[in-house]
Amino acid sequence: MTSGRGALTALHLFLVWATTAAAMPALGYALVVAGWGGGAGAAVPVLVLGVPITVVLLAMAGLPARTVVPLCGSAGRRVGWAVAVFALGTPGVLAGLAAYSGDVDLGSAGTRIALTGVPYAVAAAFFVPNPWVRLGAVAALAAGLVYGGFVGPAQARQRHHTAEIARYREHRGLLYLGAAPPGMRVSRAVVGPASFIVDYRPLREGYESGYVGLVVRSPLTRAPRCPEPADKGTTCTVNAHGVMHVIRRLPGGALAVTLTRRHHDAEVEVSSQSLDEPGLRHLLHTLHPLSDAELESLMREKVISQGY
Repeated sequence: MTSGRGALTALHLFLVWATTAAAMPALGYALVVAGWGGGAGAAVPVLVLGVPITVVLLAMAGLPARTVVPLCGSAGRRVGWAVAVFALGTPGVLAGLAAYSGDVDLGSAGTRIALTGVPYAVAAAFFVPNPWVRLGAVAALAAGLVYGGFVGPAQARQRHHTAEIARYREHRGLLYLGAAPPGMRVSRAVVGPASFIVDYRPLREGYESGYVGLVVRSPLTRAPRCPEPADKGTTCTVNAHGVMHVIRRLPGGALAVTLTRRHHDAEVEVSSQSLDEPGLRHLLHTLHPLSDAELESLMREKVISQGY
């Protein structure tokens, strides 16, 4: 390709890009406004009018390429070329919209508008009878597919994951976890604005019964103390270490045991009908800040959520 033809080809592709980068966002905006105001029926006339106008603008952009693109040699063939470029480039724009709606980073608003014209320029490049230009179009298409289908979604997932961790860590002073009692696991964890609730259930849930609850919250009082007067059927004491023991007798003779104590700047409560008091004490003694590895594990197993 001579330098003159090369410059003409570059101008041709630039005009295709510039035309569609201006026309397609305008068409998209008009469709959104019409659809918002009058529904799908109102958007149809905009589409029927906007597509032919865009094709005509594309045909005009092909005028300087009469000597380098055979399909642009006559008015009739140029219209066919414009229709083909529009038909091939539009799926690329739709794929970009789908990727953007999936949180793939496509840059600023100005960058996204500029990218709108790229699929059409790539489509136009395939009609240039030069192997290097077509090879460049293939490379651009492959780069777009790799980024939009793999790299971009992976980055979006990582950003979402990082943001989710940051939301959980906003209440770092409440995120304490105790070692699961023997034969049990964390089945649910809820991070609220003033509490962290953890449920422990048997590993073979459905085959074995049992439940232990852990609540870490902002202190309700300066120190745990028994309610007065005491509830009927309930025994409550506070020992010298500030641990409040509550034993509630349930119908059928079962006992519900609750231990409450201060832990740093938080108040911690553990309760169970199936785990005895020594087991609950052990759970309190194993309290530790929720580690990154533990948080990752809870997120991976989808047992932790945000509460309000």
